[in-house]
Amino acid sequence: MTVKAPTILLPNSNINLNKWAVVACDQFTSQPDYWDSVNQLTKGAYSTRHITLPEIYLPQADDKMINGINDTIKSYLTQGVLREVGECFILTVRNTPYTAQRVGLVLSVDLEDYDYRQGTSSLIRATEGTVIERIPPRVRIRKDALIELPHIMVLYDDPDNTVLNDLYNNRDKLPKLYDFDLMMNGGHIAGYQISNTAPVINKLNKLVKNGMLFAMGDGNHSLATAKAIWEQTKTTLSKSEQENHPARFALVEAVNLFDEGLVFEPIHRVVFNCGKQLIESLSIIGGERKCKLHYQGVDYCLNLPQSAIQAVKSVQECIDKYLALDKNASVDYVHGESDVKKVADQHPQSVAIVLPTLAKEDLFDYVTTNGVLPRKTFSMGEAFEKRYYLEAKFIKTLTPEQRQQFKTK
Repeated sequence: MTVKAPTILLPNSNINLNKWAVVACDQFTSQPDYWDSVNQLTKGAYSTRHITLPEIYLPQADDKMINGINDTIKSYLTQGVLREVGECFILTVRNTPYTAQRVGLVLSVDLEDYDYRQGTSSLIRATEGTVIERIPPRVRIRKDALIELPHIMVLYDDPDNTVLNDLYNNRDKLPKLYDFDLMMNGGHIAGYQISNTAPVINKLNKLVKNGMLFAMGDGNHSLATAKAIWEQTKTTLSKSEQENHPARFALVEAVNLFDEGLVFEPIHRVVFNCGKQLIESLSIIGGERKCKLHYQGVDYCLNLPQSAIQAVKSVQECIDKYLALDKNASVDYVHGESDVKKVADQHPQSVAIVLPTLAKEDLFDYVTTNGVLPRKTFSMGEAFEKRYYLEAKFIKTLTPEQRQQFKTK
């Protein structure tokens, strides 16, 4: 069963949800001011900021920092910060300053049905190449954690909105689990509990196309990390123990590819410490599509292939070749044209590359036919619109002593 109803943990009613929910850890990686503001806002408060690790701090992550995160998780569980709301799905309705509404479904997926390798025929597939070197640092963080908090979003291909149309239209008849404004310009989110999950699972199963049900939208490396942990864990379990072990199932939000609030945005590049040498290399690519380079406060025209996928592929290959030759240079991936230009302007001798947008209808056909897209081809919305850490699920089997200690009922 690819889809499973998880036993979800949510903050107790006395917790300030505005301070609890923090944007995905892989956002604003070159913008320390954003995280400085988050740190100030959540100081002394119960918050997912204290039980996750923003990637901007990943180079500083040592055992003390990681152990501190896991100790805080245990403290939250012991203090009754989190409560079980039962085995269910959650219908999410998200509004942002950029998008009127996006509807999703929080559920868990079977990691046995996920494979990020090129050429796979799994039901859940990566949409971009997985950088294996990025998994071990995340494994260090996750391997001893008792719970997971997802920023993973998977996409399903449902042009007629068969899965969620009725549920959304009748959401007022469902128990409301949360309804609040998100911090740092993240908009607003409401969540409704779906206890009768079997009909939803049946509708999702009917959407399998060319052997694929879900394509990764956000958080591929996080799901790959969950997969790595599960592969390690299951070697210690019997076949019967593997069937329902909590580490086998990962908490995600599933979103219809054709949801009107799901907007594909390009992911731009900023290459640090490169100067005009990289510009000269990029100018050789050529093509019919007019894109932009930004260097030292000035925009320049960059000609790229008309296909958005080929444009991204050509630029990424050029960057990769340049980085292999110049060890002082590095690259970051930034959402938003104004943001990528701002980052480049803050770092002398850095170049921002503004890339085109992938058409949504091209995604599933490309992945099922050709495999993964070039790295960082698209993003689902701006950085502020990414999933915020909110719901949680156990990924360890609790001992009787832990069950007595943890106040989650």
